[in-house]
Amino acid sequence: MKFRKFGKLDWQASVLGFGCMRFPVVNNSDAVDEKESIRMIRYAIDNGVNYLDSAYGYHEGKSEVVLGKALKAGYRQKVKLTTKIPVWAVNTESDFDKVLDEQLKRLNVDYIDFYLFHSLNIDYWKKIQKFNLIEKAQSAIKEGKIRNIGFSSHDSYKNIKTIIDSFDQWVLCQFQYNYLDSNSESVKYAASKGLAVVVMEPLLGGKLSNPPQIIKDIFDNSGYRKERSPSDWALQWVWNQQEISVVLSGMSAMQQVQENIKSANISSPGLLNRKELKVLERARAQYEKLIPIKCTGCNYCKPCPQKINIPWVFELYNKGFIHQHFESYSRAYSMLGEAKADACIQCAKCEKKCPQGLPISKFMSKVSGVFKTCAVK
Repeated sequence: MKFRKFGKLDWQASVLGFGCMRFPVVNNSDAVDEKESIRMIRYAIDNGVNYLDSAYGYHEGKSEVVLGKALKAGYRQKVKLTTKIPVWAVNTESDFDKVLDEQLKRLNVDYIDFYLFHSLNIDYWKKIQKFNLIEKAQSAIKEGKIRNIGFSSHDSYKNIKTIIDSFDQWVLCQFQYNYLDSNSESVKYAASKGLAVVVMEPLLGGKLSNPPQIIKDIFDNSGYRKERSPSDWALQWVWNQQEISVVLSGMSAMQQVQENIKSANISSPGLLNRKELKVLERARAQYEKLIPIKCTGCNYCKPCPQKINIPWVFELYNKGFIHQHFESYSRAYSMLGEAKADACIQCAKCEKKCPQGLPISKFMSKVSGVFKTCAVK
C-alpha cells in the first residue's frame, strides 16, 4: 500500500480509503450483507488500508453498525475512523450531542478520529454558526469523543473558500472529484491551506468502472497500458495529483477491493504522462455527450414521499440514453409499478437534499415521457 501525508497531521494515510456507503446487500434488498462486508473491510485493512469513512445516514444507519463490528478483534487500533454528522438533522445545540453519542454507540468505539459536517454548503454553514456547532465539536474534542474536525461538500469553489477561511482548525475536507467532475480550484485551495483532501466518488458511483463501448474503445485504442481497466484509469487520474491525500472507494464486492488495492499499490503523483492525460480528456469529452443526468446514486434524495426510487429511475434512463435503446430498459422500468417517474408530484423535497443540485422534478417529467413512449410502442 502507498501512503501520503495527511494535511497538517504527523500521520501517513493509505492512498485508498474504504468508503462505507455501498456495502454488499442481501438479494438486492436494503439489508446489508454483514458477513461479507466485514470480510471486505478486514481484507482491506490487512492489505494496508488505514482510513475508513462512514456517515450517520449510510445504509439507513446500518453502515456505522457494520463498520463497528468489523473493527473488533483489534482492527480498531489499525485505522483512523471517519464519520459525519447530518447538519440538516441538527436543529438545536443539544441535537449535536444526541447524534454524536448515537454514532459512538453504533460504532461501538470510545472516540472518532475525524468528525465531519456532512455535505456542507453555505446555508448549512450559517446553521452551524447559528447553533454554535463548531464550539460543540471543539467541546467534544476536549471530552475525548472526537479527535479532529472536517467537512464534506459539493458546493461551489466560492462557498467552499468562504467555509475554509471562516475556521482555522479544519483538518480535512472531502470533495467529489473525478475526471468528469474536476473541481480543481477547491482541491488546490484546501491543500494550500494545509487541509488534507479526501476524494469521494472517484468512479462516479461506479459509472466510470463500466463505461459504454465507445468509451472503452478510447482506452483500448490509446496505445497506453492496455491492461489498465476503466476503474484504474479513473483512480490513477485522481492519485496523479499531489494535493490528494486519500481516495475513497465505496466498494460493494471483494473483487473491487482487490482490484482497487492493486491500483493503489502502483499509484504515484505524476504517474500519468501527458499523452495518457489526453486520453482521459477524450474520454471525458465523450462522456459529456452521453450522460444526460449526472446522478451518482448516492441516495441522499431518498426516501421519496411517493416511494419513487429516484437513483434507479435515473439509472435506467441514462442507460437507455447511452445505448440509444430505451426499449431495452422499459421492462425494468415497468416493474416499478406505481413508483414510476410519473408518480412525481413536483414537491422538490429531493432537490433540497441532492448534493449535485439536480433539477430532479424536471428530469422526472422527461423520464416519464420517454418511457411512456416506449410502452406505447
